[in-house]
Amino acid sequence: MPTLDRHGDVFVLHIGDTENRFHPDWIAAVNTALDEVENTEGPRALVTAATGKFFSNGLDLEWLMAHPEQRRDYVLSVHRLFARVLSLPLVTVAALQGHTFAAGAMLSLAHDFRVMRADRGFWCLPEADIHIPFTPGMSALIQARLTPQTAHEAMVTARRYGGRDAQAAGIVDHAVAEDAVRTTAVDLAAAATTKAGPTVGTIKARMYGPVLDALADTDIPLTLS
Repeated sequence: MPTLDRHGDVFVLHIGDTENRFHPDWIAAVNTALDEVENTEGPRALVTAATGKFFSNGLDLEWLMAHPEQRRDYVLSVHRLFARVLSLPLVTVAALQGHTFAAGAMLSLAHDFRVMRADRGFWCLPEADIHIPFTPGMSALIQARLTPQTAHEAMVTARRYGGRDAQAAGIVDHAVAEDAVRTTAVDLAAAATTKAGPTVGTIKARMYGPVLDALADTDIPLTLS
């Protein structure tokens, strides 16, 4: 389950060492950690990291198939998590040490900056291949954080981007060696801890107002296919 550590003024949210799928308990644990980050006063920033083969493999489709009556509430909880990370009143950095797929890729886009391993692992939106369309809120998030050309390619073709290609496409800000992913992310976050506060929160809320509105919309499709 996700855990939270602190290194000076940088919080490190470790989201797991498996596929780190968005199980409801996992979402709840992430939100609990974010409560602590938000409620802390003074300089601070956030790094979201994982260990193992995956950063996150996205929605917990197995759980979702077993609980179809909870589909709407589940998707809305994912939307709320994206919106929360996108609008946090502090600088956030995603440290992508492994595969970052589907909702995991969208979560990475909700961060201010992304650092990815250069030599192995893929960033991918596979929805076109697995026949699960993006919700309007998800589409808004992706299109707000990527250039139109990259968003189109990533969403329509389900291309798998390695670290260097992801950097070239503007998906990630840095592509580095495996052992430098987290340290680079922490260094980026540490340089921005003094930005935390209501001004940054207001800037983000105004910058991403349409995305936040789309993610807050409860009128979403009843099915994911």
